[in-house]
Amino acid sequence: MVNWRIISKILGSLLFIEAFFMLWCMVMALAHYEDDVMAFVMSTTVTFGCAFLFLMFGRHAENALSRRDAYVVVTATWLVFSVFGMLPFLIHGSVTNLSEAFFETMSGFTTTGVTTIDDVERLPHGILFWRSLMQWIGGLGIVFFTIALLPSLVGGSVKVFAAEATGPIRSKMHPRLSTTAKWIWSIYLLLTIACGLSFWAAGMDWFDAVNYSMTTTATGGFSTHNGSTVFFNSVTIEYLAILFQFLAGINFTLLYMSIFRLKVGSVFSNSEFRLYIGVILMATFFIMFMLVTQLHYHYEPAFRSALFQVVSFITTTGLSNDNAGMWPPITWVVLGGLMFVGACAGSTTGGFKCVRVLMLFKVVRNEFRHILHPNAVLPVKVNGQSIPQSRLVSLLAVFLLYVCMLLGVTVVMTVSGIDMTNALTIALSLVSNTGAGLDTNIGPVMSWADLSDSLKWLCSFLMLVGRLEIMAVLVLFTRSFWKEN
Repeated sequence: MVNWRIISKILGSLLFIEAFFMLWCMVMALAHYEDDVMAFVMSTTVTFGCAFLFLMFGRHAENALSRRDAYVVVTATWLVFSVFGMLPFLIHGSVTNLSEAFFETMSGFTTTGVTTIDDVERLPHGILFWRSLMQWIGGLGIVFFTIALLPSLVGGSVKVFAAEATGPIRSKMHPRLSTTAKWIWSIYLLLTIACGLSFWAAGMDWFDAVNYSMTTTATGGFSTHNGSTVFFNSVTIEYLAILFQFLAGINFTLLYMSIFRLKVGSVFSNSEFRLYIGVILMATFFIMFMLVTQLHYHYEPAFRSALFQVVSFITTTGLSNDNAGMWPPITWVVLGGLMFVGACAGSTTGGFKCVRVLMLFKVVRNEFRHILHPNAVLPVKVNGQSIPQSRLVSLLAVFLLYVCMLLGVTVVMTVSGIDMTNALTIALSLVSNTGAGLDTNIGPVMSWADLSDSLKWLCSFLMLVGRLEIMAVLVLFTRSFWKEN
């Protein structure tokens, strides 16, 4: 059965890390002499105290995880982090409703980017920094961060990585998973620093540059201003945001090969990357054409708005430089499709992932060939690597669950009184962790506070399921998972 002691030990250690990050926010609050200092003092104290209790319960546990333990650890970690992460909001009073506070925190850690706070500019600097930091921590995965920082803590790190990593193909740079994790986090940190310095050089103050760099590279989309990037009214900042969102959507293994191994050609020879960039270009020029011909945009603003929204939606970031809800309805279909597809596996993005779409296309192509050649053996290959039949079965299972969840959530939202367009885009936003709607009522620069409390809890669950790519969470609800054998 599940080894609750080792799970408690890991959760306790992770809570110490969360409390440490809260200390950074307390320093930020002290530096600005604002009223959120006590909120972070109390939150940090409570988190440290509970971390100690978790560790005490698991102090005699053996440092080894079964596969079943790994799935419980991953889901429990995201839930526990969200429970303690909402304390600063509740104690400070930024959010007074429990369901909204949990919704906000889960949105942060899963990098979904939806918010129930109508006016983020009224928030003190410490709370704003905590919102951005949550997304940065969750960008590559909370437990994956622990594997990089404290590899000895997680005895079954390979199993945990399998439970939390995104995409159907797990790529490793080094035989030791902890070394791989360190390299990936080094690239993530380097990308964040480069993004922050670029934003600062383009005219942002240091606080905005730090926050936007964290949420952009995490493809989360939380902003320190109500107008997202529109607030800065800067073409340079918009193009920089496009660049770093795009980079964050690339498989980090490919980034490692191109940056540290100087094998730039490996990026362009990768079939998933080619699909990723091809979809972006096709969608951008189509939307640009619609904006020029139907809304009479000039060419450069049309190209910039189209490219920004396309990259934002396919990377599931949710930043905005225009109101897509006012665009022609056919562009909504395109952007909705981008939300579903997502960017590359092994990145900070959500969605179904380009590599899965590529695999599905090849499976369908092979089925057509089988009609003509029933006895032919036609393997599915991605980048020269033959995909095992078991992976293809898993792919179809994930696709079916993904579609069923989208339809189910759309039905629930529609029954709750939300119009069909918003219901579908809300479902896509949550399951793909995009956090952007297309209607002017619920969109990238608006609030989701109008949803009922019960819907907010449902949305929080969907964000978690989407972030852990469905199977890792839903397997906990199967009878066979809890059977002793």
